[in-house]
Amino acid sequence: MNERALRVLEFVKIRQMLSSYALTDGGRELCEKLQPCDKIDEARKQLDLTDEATIILAYNGGNPLTGFEDLADALTLAEKGAVLSTRMILNVASCLRASRGARNALVTERENTPLITGIASNLVPLQQLERDIEDAILSEEEIADTASPALADIRRHIRQSNEKIREKLNTMAHSSQYSKYLMENIVTVRDGRYVLPVKAECRSNVPGLVHDQSATGATLFVEPLAIVELGNVLKEWKAKEREEIQRILQSLSADIGSSSGIISRNAAILSDLDFIFARGMLARDMEAVKPELNDKGIIRFIRVRHPLIDREKVVPCDLWLGEDFTSLIITGPNTGGKTVTLKTVGLMVLMAQSGLHIPGMPGTKIAVFDQVYADIGDEQSIEQSLSTFSSHMTNITSIVNSVKKNDLVLFDELGAGTDPVEGAALAQSILDSLLQKGIRTVATTHYSELKVYALTTKGVENASVEFDVSTLRPTYRLSIGVPGKSNAFEISRKLGLPEQLIENAKALLNHESVAFEDVIANAEYHRQIAQKERELAEQARMETVRLRNEAERIYKDLEEKKESSTRKAKEEARRIVEKARRDSEIMISELKRMKKNATVPDHEINALRKQLDAQIDELAPGLPESKADSVTSADQIKPGMTVEVLTLNTKGQVLSAPDARGDVSVQAGIMKTKVHFSALRILKEEAQKPKVTVHARTSQGTKTVKMSCDVRGMALDEAIQEVDRYLDDATLAGLNEVTIVHGKGMGILRSGIQQHLKKHHLVKSSRLGVFGEGEDGVTVVTLK
Repeated sequence: MNERALRVLEFVKIRQMLSSYALTDGGRELCEKLQPCDKIDEARKQLDLTDEATIILAYNGGNPLTGFEDLADALTLAEKGAVLSTRMILNVASCLRASRGARNALVTERENTPLITGIASNLVPLQQLERDIEDAILSEEEIADTASPALADIRRHIRQSNEKIREKLNTMAHSSQYSKYLMENIVTVRDGRYVLPVKAECRSNVPGLVHDQSATGATLFVEPLAIVELGNVLKEWKAKEREEIQRILQSLSADIGSSSGIISRNAAILSDLDFIFARGMLARDMEAVKPELNDKGIIRFIRVRHPLIDREKVVPCDLWLGEDFTSLIITGPNTGGKTVTLKTVGLMVLMAQSGLHIPGMPGTKIAVFDQVYADIGDEQSIEQSLSTFSSHMTNITSIVNSVKKNDLVLFDELGAGTDPVEGAALAQSILDSLLQKGIRTVATTHYSELKVYALTTKGVENASVEFDVSTLRPTYRLSIGVPGKSNAFEISRKLGLPEQLIENAKALLNHESVAFEDVIANAEYHRQIAQKERELAEQARMETVRLRNEAERIYKDLEEKKESSTRKAKEEARRIVEKARRDSEIMISELKRMKKNATVPDHEINALRKQLDAQIDELAPGLPESKADSVTSADQIKPGMTVEVLTLNTKGQVLSAPDARGDVSVQAGIMKTKVHFSALRILKEEAQKPKVTVHARTSQGTKTVKMSCDVRGMALDEAIQEVDRYLDDATLAGLNEVTIVHGKGMGILRSGIQQHLKKHHLVKSSRLGVFGEGEDGVTVVTLK
């Protein structure tokens, strides 16, 4: 791709934006060297990589990569056997850490990012080397004691030597013999040796080596002879420390050198990934989409924005080229947005061919071109004695001589800067030559002759940028199919030019020019009216859809409320009737017992029961069928059955057959109760079970419950659960008083359990144990 086009279309600024997202030196270098690709398969692959990067960024919420500095110099030195500095070794560790993190984050089972997963899978983690470096080097200035056993031993001796020297000097500084000769009773360090601040006039009273003096000369820093030998020992250990640190760095450098090939490849892969994720982050921030590439020369923009213009101010562009026509001529007033449109076309093509998403809407199509040529702006040269026209024609000549069929050509103000008649004729000739070759061309102009050329020539189309004459402001909207008008007279009138001068100017125009401009103005006027009417119609349609959706929602809500109310009413009716039936069943049973001499015939009782059932069915049609059958005879109740207790609205298990009065013993949860058989319903699944006779010994089925529950050693919540289970079992076993053993300890279990027992539904009262019961270590519970 020719560099002039990249420069005038401001692709260089896109590179700069892209490089700001890179985390590594290698990634930034790739961003700054980004070039459009003229092979459609490669361009599609790069776009797919950018698309996968946006998917991962959305999934992770951020960039999964981490940055590191360039390693080229460090790896070269390591390969040659040199000892690397701690900074270089730490940079290598950063690269190793970034490699491991990238592989862990990107090599996953995710199916929608196969390309990036494939690249990241080539990363080779060197975890042992990474750990060795991290364990040995804490920072650029500090090596860890654990870097080697020898270093740990040396530093232990250094600490011991320091302690001995400081202890000796502190004793001297605070002794009556030497303290009077010192400026201060402190121990300090000069040139790596421990010294005392001695008064200059008392130098002879403190024998030793002078290492420094104060600025005034009043204080001498003396290393007493008594510790000189200890100081020499300390110095020797520090020399050994430096030697050991050098050996450690040399060992790590050798390990890096032996793995330099792998580290170098990892760094290159991370740079590629950094480059890809920089493209993804740029696409995310620009709210860009992946364009559909083609090799047929078709361009179709759907609300595409120029990426270098403020998003709040830029006007989206809808443009198409390459299907019904191959040349597009854009006309309109100055500052109307013609050049911006031209640059947008070229820049979007360059970005798409570089693997960058473009700021627009899905469905945008862009062709892949071999070259993009652009003649935009004034590049007159004083040194070469070129005028504006000459500089343009020099560039245009180069384009015309170099252009091929699969190229894109962009002309700004084609033919301008010379005699209008000659310039228009020359521009028409150039455009016609490119049209005959089938080259995609976009040109801006003010010439009316080119508007007529576009109207009368197949394969050429007019376009215009709108201008609001009432406000003297461009709208920057592009309209294809309608030529633009310069609006010179209207603009001059708004700016205050005398009307007489404007009328005189109009009189100088020939009749054909005036008629043509009037036709353009009339067409543009009606187009704008039609556009506004379309917008109003679309708004009305959207409002109609909204109102319809709202009406449907309200209707649905009303239907649901109606159905809910009906269901609730029927359920209430069923409940009332069932209650009435239970009451009548009880009354009938009582009558049968009380009036044995005047027994009510069974067929009358059954008739009454059928009548009540019919009332229930009539009041509650469509309700789910009851899951339980009514009990009409005591013979239906058998021990072990699962029944519904109507008076308690719960399930229970029959413990014994009905007695002479018809009462049945039922276990409902932890509660044992007696109810009349008429207040029960047999669950249908129980009724459908095959009758099986089970022979079991009662003594074997009885559960033995201890008189105490030991929760010592348990957490409070675990202990409370255990106490609840124990109290349930004790209640079922008929125990009256039980003991909870919680121990004394800190009192947490005791207080927590006692608080829980105060509100327990099975507990009548509780108290702490007395002497002989366990005292504060137990709680005695009386059950209801």
